Amino acid sequence: MSDIVVTLPDGSELELEEGSTVQDAAYAIGPGLGKDTVAGVVDGDLVDKADELHDGARLVIVTDQSDEYRRVLRHSAAHVFAQALQRVYPEAKLAIGPPTDDGFYYDVTGVDLDEDDFDEIEAEMQAIVDADYDIERVERSREEALELYADNPYKQDILETEAAGDEELSFYVQDDWQDLCKGPHVESTGEIGAFRLLNISSAYWRGDEENEQLTRVYGTAFESESELAEFLQMREEAKERDHRKIGQELDLFSIAEVTGPGLPLYHPNGKRVLNALSNYAEELNLDSGYDPVETPHLFRTELWKQSGHYDNYVDDMFLLDVNDEEYGLKPMNCPGHATIFAQKNWSYRDLPVRYFEDGKVYRKEQRGELSGLSRVWAFTIDDGHIFCRPDQIEDEINLIIDSILTVFDTFELEYEVALATRPDKSVGSDEIWEHAEAQLESVLDAQGMGYKLEGGDGAFYGPKIDFAFEDALGRKWDGPTVQLDFNMPERFDLSYTGEDNEEHQPVMIHRALYGSYERFLMVLTEHFNGKFPFWLAPEQVRILPISDDQLGYAKQIQNRYLGDFRVDIEDRSWTLGRKIREAQEDRVPYMVIVGGDEEAAGTISVRDRKERERKDVSVEAFCDHLREEESEKRTDPDFLA
Repeated sequence: MSDIVVTLPDGSELELEEGSTVQDAAYAIGPGLGKDTVAGVVDGDLVDKADELHDGARLVIVTDQSDEYRRVLRHSAAHVFAQALQRVYPEAKLAIGPPTDDGFYYDVTGVDLDEDDFDEIEAEMQAIVDADYDIERVERSREEALELYADNPYKQDILETEAAGDEELSFYVQDDWQDLCKGPHVESTGEIGAFRLLNISSAYWRGDEENEQLTRVYGTAFESESELAEFLQMREEAKERDHRKIGQELDLFSIAEVTGPGLPLYHPNGKRVLNALSNYAEELNLDSGYDPVETPHLFRTELWKQSGHYDNYVDDMFLLDVNDEEYGLKPMNCPGHATIFAQKNWSYRDLPVRYFEDGKVYRKEQRGELSGLSRVWAFTIDDGHIFCRPDQIEDEINLIIDSILTVFDTFELEYEVALATRPDKSVGSDEIWEHAEAQLESVLDAQGMGYKLEGGDGAFYGPKIDFAFEDALGRKWDGPTVQLDFNMPERFDLSYTGEDNEEHQPVMIHRALYGSYERFLMVLTEHFNGKFPFWLAPEQVRILPISDDQLGYAKQIQNRYLGDFRVDIEDRSWTLGRKIREAQEDRVPYMVIVGGDEEAAGTISVRDRKERERKDVSVEAFCDHLREEESEKRTDPDFLA
């Protein structure tokens, strides 16, 4: 037999016989690792340990100490739920049940479920876990699979789509129950240390509103009861930090039924936060040599056909008929920027050319997937596009990464990095994609930046480096991105005159520092629990006169000293205690208290939202501190620290 070579996480290569599996590779590394192997990650995809490897594969061995182990465990917990459900409700039909970042879900039909049914189902799940059934992978023929699922249209659909052409199909069996599945799974049901069913929602099959509506049951699973308890406590805290709840309390935004789903309306407070974020991004862009541009909200569909979006993205676009011509609201800003670049003749000396725009885009998500600001129809990308020579790629990507890391540092956010490679639906040749992926991998390796591989998650026009935020509760959210594109310059016939006086095609780099303002605002709202840093807060200072007699002094302070900041005066005839409580609830960073003594002395008393207070403060000294705090973009007020 011929040999294959796989690459391990440390960059070393392992030579194996053709037909070797993930577990074979683990045993080749060492017998202990082979015995402990649970699954593998091959080219970014989580696979069963019995899956065969191909030549050139990038391989990570998964054990019960790996980050990916919990995902395997939760996949098995989804199967335990499905088995328990069908024990309690034999008429239930199963659709799909994948693991998620927080747990798992299973889509089912044929049974009317609500959360009152959870106790009975969980009791049966516990019996399955206690029985410690072996979870075995078996191969069945297509004929057997079709016979088993003769009355299940969802499994039949899977057999006709994802499994089309496969004559041997993998099933996972535990006791007398089985499910069509690619895996991977843990060795036995007893490995699931703790679980909980969480809630029920509805979902359309395949996410298509034209299809049947199914019942989606969410759950979670952990190795131990203590980890489950910690998760449930965090989940309760997450409810308190929910940006939809805080957004209402702070009057940041609303999504009104009358205006349509997924179309947020920003109130004055929300717009103030967005303006501060936009100003900060503009500072970073200008410092990095970007020029501002602006493109309209819609274009003729000829542009989207030229860019490739029409063929690859049309189902997610809003299309309009205007005077017998088809137009589309833009799902992305890049074709507009490419068109701007194409209007001028460029020399190699002019490159790189960098454009940035806070561009509003529109994507037709399924209504059931819309959620607050995390998933909307209309959102704004802090978009940037670079047109550069091939020899400038590494410097440009390093410059972008430096800006992204500055953003993370400013907001004190932890992050993860992933390299996303070619998806099934894409444009361009194999050679272009391989070259682009190698370029990004080289930059990440040169930076010494740890990253995971996300096979097939690239944009349709090129691979990308994705950054995920980690908030105060440890949750991860999609954020900044860097995308290398050799395809759109070719489609738009972009060129520059090289040093050899010949025409050359530039490389196009797509990047965003936040990702989208909507999702970033959501992350920050929940990360800070509505207690925005001073420089970002919609209301930075609230002046609290003790009585109406000090209103004039309060206005003098506001107009003479605090005119550069977002300042309100609490002029309602309330007690001082009530005014302080209201400002605390509104999460205002600083309260300035003025009474007769302060007015007579020409001073102020200052209180912050941490309930620290100082009297006899010079107004000038307070203002100097505010300017310093705003310029340094500190994450929390510290004047009274």
